[in-house]
Amino acid sequence: MMLPDATEGDATDGNAADGDATSGNAADGDAAREQAVEAALGALGLDDKARLLAGQDLWSLPALPAIGLASLVMSDGPIGVRGRRWTADDPSIALPSPTALAASWDPELARRAGRLLAQEAHRKGVHVLLAPTVNLHRSPLGGRHFEAYSEDPLLTGAIGTGYVRGVQDGGVGVTVKHFTANDAETERFTVDNRIAPRPLRELYLAPFEAIVKDAGPWGVMAAYNSVNGTTMTENTALNEGVLRGEWGFDGVLVSDWLAARSTVGGIRGGLDLAMPGPLTVYGEALAAAVRAGEVDESLVDAAARRVLRLAARVGLLAGAPPAVAAADRPAPVDGPALAREIARRSFVLLRNEVRGAAPVLPLDAPGTVALIGAAARDARILGGGSAQVFPDHVVSPLDGLRAALPAGTLRYALGADPGEELGAAGAGFALRATARDAAGRELGGERLPGGQLQWLGDLPDGVGFDELHTVETHGTFVPRVGGEHRFGTRGVGGLRLTVAGRVLFDGAGRFSPPDEKADPFEAFFGLPSEHGTVRLAAGEPVEVSLVHTVPKELQLPIQAVSFALLHGEPERDPEELIAEAVEAARTADTAIVVVGTTDRVESEGFDRTDLRLPGRQDDLVTRVAAANPRTVVVVNSGAPVELPWRDEVAAVLLAWFPGQEGGAALADVLLGRAEPGGRLPTTWPAVLSDAPVSAVSPSADGVLAYDEGLFVGYRGWDRCSAGPAYPFGHGLGYTQWEYEELSATATSAVVRLRNTGPRPGREVVQLYVSPPDDGVARPPRWLAAFASVEAAPGTSVQVTLPLSPRTFQVWNPYPNGAGEWHTIPGTYTLHTGGPAASLPLGAPLTVAAG
Repeated sequence: MMLPDATEGDATDGNAADGDATSGNAADGDAAREQAVEAALGALGLDDKARLLAGQDLWSLPALPAIGLASLVMSDGPIGVRGRRWTADDPSIALPSPTALAASWDPELARRAGRLLAQEAHRKGVHVLLAPTVNLHRSPLGGRHFEAYSEDPLLTGAIGTGYVRGVQDGGVGVTVKHFTANDAETERFTVDNRIAPRPLRELYLAPFEAIVKDAGPWGVMAAYNSVNGTTMTENTALNEGVLRGEWGFDGVLVSDWLAARSTVGGIRGGLDLAMPGPLTVYGEALAAAVRAGEVDESLVDAAARRVLRLAARVGLLAGAPPAVAAADRPAPVDGPALAREIARRSFVLLRNEVRGAAPVLPLDAPGTVALIGAAARDARILGGGSAQVFPDHVVSPLDGLRAALPAGTLRYALGADPGEELGAAGAGFALRATARDAAGRELGGERLPGGQLQWLGDLPDGVGFDELHTVETHGTFVPRVGGEHRFGTRGVGGLRLTVAGRVLFDGAGRFSPPDEKADPFEAFFGLPSEHGTVRLAAGEPVEVSLVHTVPKELQLPIQAVSFALLHGEPERDPEELIAEAVEAARTADTAIVVVGTTDRVESEGFDRTDLRLPGRQDDLVTRVAAANPRTVVVVNSGAPVELPWRDEVAAVLLAWFPGQEGGAALADVLLGRAEPGGRLPTTWPAVLSDAPVSAVSPSADGVLAYDEGLFVGYRGWDRCSAGPAYPFGHGLGYTQWEYEELSATATSAVVRLRNTGPRPGREVVQLYVSPPDDGVARPPRWLAAFASVEAAPGTSVQVTLPLSPRTFQVWNPYPNGAGEWHTIPGTYTLHTGGPAASLPLGAPLTVAAG
């Protein structure tokens, strides 16, 4: 339906992706799978059922040929499929980070991303993807912030629903994680997050509920942390009562890796699968617990049934049709093209000031350009930890702009190095790992993408852990610049570092004493150490070698080898570097400064302590902006950072961790070939101290109290006297929009808007609800619905936004721990229009009691 004189544009409902939860999941297929599952279960004895509930290694479950069950393989991660092993010999497509995907506000784009990842999974022999992460951005200090979607549960649930549908469209399972409230990394194995019933239901459980009900995921991952006194791998109330009982989840509940701590507690708490293996609390220990009378075998049967159902859905159980036949999978996806599209659609234009007759962006006539910053040359495309994959190529901002601009118009300057310690060897290194036994006999090896070697669980072909004695990282290094290059190591065990024939170190790696509250691998990875410098000439190759003696005496839950060859380019005077950048900017028509974080700032395993950019990047931006009024700053981070110079520069473009095609996408957007399509999925504070919620560290007794209740993200900011630097939902395009009309019924709202600018454009229409003044504790507003629209210059478009009954409900807890959703009647106000901070259109909506 169109309003008068409206010209129809494209509108995408933002509340859920269209289509069925899984392709080909017809009732007859379900029945056939269930029949095969029951037959297989009936043929298994206790020992085999218990084996089925424990990993046989880091990533896979055992095959049981007697019942026609093949081995099921799982793999990280959210932006690319790693496969069983991290290896450059089997590269992966690297999509933009989850925060970037959520910044698109487009569930259908998330679904397309999921379909690509399913395609990658099939190529790598993977059946279940350990993703998506749908925890909330409770604090901007959360170290894994980049791997989650948003501070808002509705947006998180919608993007997660699209992603899960896409992966399962391709016949690959997911594990929606981390159930629940795994919102920070500090003491994540032991922290007890204390959350009142209403915020637990209305915020932290809400994305999981939406995905379970709207996408039908085949798996969920139980988190490390406790919630209200009970660890999540044993949390019967949430796992059995809510996830399975209330929501009807019929898939597998798998532990986060090493999260399962109790045989009896886990199986009674609803945990189906304890990963990884072979050392696990299930398997033989579970069978023994049944025989000792500590566990009823019916619990083992129920868990085994769910694991067999997952195997049937992905096509691994004889006699069971897969949920998606190979012929019914989506058409092949061009991975690099989709990675580039998602990056373009994720970039958020935070600021774009007029310089001369028009805003500085897009650069319709760029003239000469000074590109500045370490992150412009050595792009950080993804976050650290389980999100990490190895793409076969990376397009940096320098690469992308060199390819897009006329020859001779681009000049590059380093400006400031954000690295505050040596990092893993990267550009210029061609490395290989060779494994040997104690006699020096070569066992096997593989090519490395950089100086970090990490073999967890699975070793290269021909390499057995028992006979493994040393691993050598060796190859050549061709310096980009001449001078005193710095070298170092990271790892535990013996390390012998040789560069250009010179031994720089021969001894034991630095050891981090274990902490019972810390990640069990933290001490194993060791501490970085710098061992010396070697003067090298630019362009002249030298031989490098790091021999690691594997420390077999360490008690680890899996067989693992991890160490790193570290490198840093010759140190230069920081003032000299900034002066060079300022001079380049002064003589250019436009200066583009790329700033960002490092893997020592944003990564799984630890939280941040502040929001400042590392190194002297803030000084760099301030001085470049003083030299060139047309200074554009590109921010390469997965989470909020402080931007103290934001009012001094002409434009600020947030690029997140943009994936392998990020530099090409950046060139598209800067030069106006595409519009920056993103809107902020989380609020960006001006300074950390303004944030309404920031605490990530538990008290001495291990408790982290969610004392802010419902007031997380913009819900909390709306009560603060200090405003943010950039609010939730903010983002500019290359055209302008006028919101013309808003109307509403009990089930939907209709918004009409017009493109009043000079270019075709895309807008994310956001609808918020404010409650009546009725004494019920609620935020001043919350997101109720959203959609994307497109329109040509001068035309209008109308979009209908469905309103869920949940929009007007609160969780009403009962004294016995139960509760119900309760509709609060009254006259609410709907808001929409323009930047999220100012919503000029309003409409009343009266809601009846229900």
